[in-house]
Amino acid sequence: MPRTSAGLLLHRVGATGLEVLLVHPGGPFWAKKDDGAWSIPKGEHDDGEDPLACALREFEEELGSAPPLPPDDEPDRDLGEIRLKSGKRVRGFARPGTLDVAEIRSNTFEQEWPPRSGRMQAFPEVDRAAWFTVDQARVKLNPAQVELVDRLEAGLAHPD
Repeated sequence: MPRTSAGLLLHRVGATGLEVLLVHPGGPFWAKKDDGAWSIPKGEHDDGEDPLACALREFEEELGSAPPLPPDDEPDRDLGEIRLKSGKRVRGFARPGTLDVAEIRSNTFEQEWPPRSGRMQAFPEVDRAAWFTVDQARVKLNPAQVELVDRLEAGLAHPD
């Protein structure tokens, strides 16, 4: 059975229009990858876990702070599910808000590095976060996750 994840696509209106918050994975495998490597903050959840609760938890773990509270008149938007090339399913949620990317503090993971060295090294799960316009995000994101940005943009244009 494919693994399932949930994530939160934080968005705001910037000087040039709609912007979304994306994260870049940490660790040596991703160090020199950029276009197509970014993601929404997300993580795996069990079948019985509420996907939105997972998305909020993973946001906090990967960025070091809870997501901003949504405005009273704007609930979180369910962007539905997409499937990554690996087969993993990702359920996306969108929330308006802002975050200072200079303040992120990600959790870490351990990995043998360099390979076959026998030495374990800690790396941040997320090494950076940034705000991107939707056009920039379509280039930076893992290609399968672009659909989440498209759904957000379409939902904001036609809120009913």
